[in-house]
Amino acid sequence: MTLHVQFFTIFMMFCSGLALGTLFDVFRVLFGKLRLPRFILPFADIVFWVVATGLVFWLLLYSNEGQVRVFVFLGIGIGICCYFALLSHWIIWLILLFIRIAVSLYRFAKKMVELFLIKPIVGIYRLTLVIFGFLFAVAVFLYKIVLQLLYPLWRLLLWIIQPLLKLHFWHIPTQWIKNIAGFFRRFF
Repeated sequence: MTLHVQFFTIFMMFCSGLALGTLFDVFRVLFGKLRLPRFILPFADIVFWVVATGLVFWLLLYSNEGQVRVFVFLGIGIGICCYFALLSHWIIWLILLFIRIAVSLYRFAKKMVELFLIKPIVGIYRLTLVIFGFLFAVAVFLYKIVLQLLYPLWRLLLWIIQPLLKLHFWHIPTQWIKNIAGFFRRFF
């Protein structure tokens, strides 16, 4: 392994140490902000370590074909120490800013969906109910007026039919006519 490859490997492991610190802060802040149940913490730790191991081995394969030496661990340790000493505060602030922006965008999208989609549908539904209620009230009103206007005609028809019912030369049985007259009398 040449000196150039060794320095490149230390630099890549330093970068992987920075990335591991960033990944740790991302997991820690997200877990705290999302208020997930405590039993999910072991699963989140497993996911963190799988991702961290994959990242380190991928960078190690990229830099020196996967050869593990002492300076690999030294580079990771220096990268993590530098991250927590210099960058951790700023990265946490940036993550919290992204979370606030994401929450604000979610609330904005929720308000827009409510304003432009849900409220018009509810308004159209209420307007339809009002229109159909009004039309039903008008129909009932007109029905009652028509009944009141036809009542004198019905009394006249009964006055004409009463003498005919007393005649016996009718072919239609009189009981049928009385049933029909009783049926109409209930409505008028």
